Amino acid sequence: MKAASLNSFAFSTGGIIGTLGGLIGLGGAEFRLPVLIGLFHFRALDAIIVNKAVSLIVVAVALPFRASVVPFAQISDHWGVIANLLAGSLLGAWFGAGVALRLASPALYRVIALLLTLIAVVLMFGHGGGTGQPLFEGVLQQVAGVAAGFAIGIFASVLGVAGGELLIPTLILLFGCDVKLAGSLSLAVSLPTMLVGFARYSQDKSFAVLARNRGFLIAMGLGSVAGAFAGSLLLGIVRAEVLLPLLALLLAGSAVKIWLHARRAAPGPRFPPPPSRSTLPTDPTG
Repeated sequence: MKAASLNSFAFSTGGIIGTLGGLIGLGGAEFRLPVLIGLFHFRALDAIIVNKAVSLIVVAVALPFRASVVPFAQISDHWGVIANLLAGSLLGAWFGAGVALRLASPALYRVIALLLTLIAVVLMFGHGGGTGQPLFEGVLQQVAGVAAGFAIGIFASVLGVAGGELLIPTLILLFGCDVKLAGSLSLAVSLPTMLVGFARYSQDKSFAVLARNRGFLIAMGLGSVAGAFAGSLLLGIVRAEVLLPLLALLLAGSAVKIWLHARRAAPGPRFPPPPSRSTLPTDPTG
């Protein structure tokens, strides 16, 4: 496929995925990762890094747009909640990226499959409304916030996602936030968390996948932003009771495919040498 056609396809795919995510108030990164692996044939680590870069673009654009829903002044009033989660998520992001860099390709595919299954479970059962009251208070809440942030940071780095699918339920249940505020606070936590994970990945030679696929990255990033915006405008048109189970099943199916892909992943270099043409690297395993 020629570079121009490939980039157009990346834009369209990013738009569709962004719209799906926007329909449930997310950026769509959890759906984008299986597509990068299965459709565009990125190897696991390369797919994570590309997904992380696109997620960073989406969150950076989404945060100022959320000001029309929740003003920055209201977000800053909850700086303690943000700091509490960041205390764990920044460490988790660095640690998670380091784990992903050390894992052999077959093991990384399996970890991705397991985490996608976790997201499917959260989509199916974890989007009920909270009581409006925090689950814990005082020191216990702070300890739980750091622990939750650490786990979410690992999760976000290993999948290359913003982590909203776990951050929003955490903010609602643990801190008693309403869903609109939780959505904005999750972006405030996600952005620095992703930057830390990105910084860790940049220390490895696999980071070169971004330079080799710059046009693809920009096209998919723009498509994802446009799709997420379109999906947010359509939010509520499709009933969550119908949409969430369907998306959960889609993720579960993707997880199974990626798990099976691990069987075919041969050990060796984490990405092939730079290709002679400006297209995506070809996965020799299939």
